[in-house]
Amino acid sequence: MNKTFLLTGGNIGDRRKNLDTATALIQKEIGNIIKSSGIYETAAWGITNQASFYNQIHLVESELSAEDILQNILKIEAIMGRVRTIKNAARIIDIDILFFNEEIINKPNLIVPHPEISNRRFVLMPLSELAPGMIHPVLNKTTDELLQNCKDPLDVTYLR
Repeated sequence: MNKTFLLTGGNIGDRRKNLDTATALIQKEIGNIIKSSGIYETAAWGITNQASFYNQIHLVESELSAEDILQNILKIEAIMGRVRTIKNAARIIDIDILFFNEEIINKPNLIVPHPEISNRRFVLMPLSELAPGMIHPVLNKTTDELLQNCKDPLDVTYLR
């Protein structure tokens, strides 16, 4: 059984309801959610003149390959009405594969671990909640060490 950490987030519409919908669809289309972080609110990254994001991370057990998980993520995003425009634009939902087992994957359409984990406090805070001692297979640092060294200035607020 494969274990993957998935980051969900969005800033359009009812953000909490959208995270709940994404959670249900992940459970249906990808695999069993073992545990989930709390929900965190963060100012928009990149394009800053938009609503703040709600984010949550799920640890999921799945029989699917990383590539199949990615295809199901794209399906879930489409079901929920995501329209891809420009990078960092507002979106109803975004789902990213952060880790897949302890594998390092470098393909044109899929890079795992996600290359921006260490640069984003809104990823590291919920990840640290779920797996503080997990070692990043490329950077060889724990989640907590990455969080302590993160230079991201955006405030991240724990909601629940």
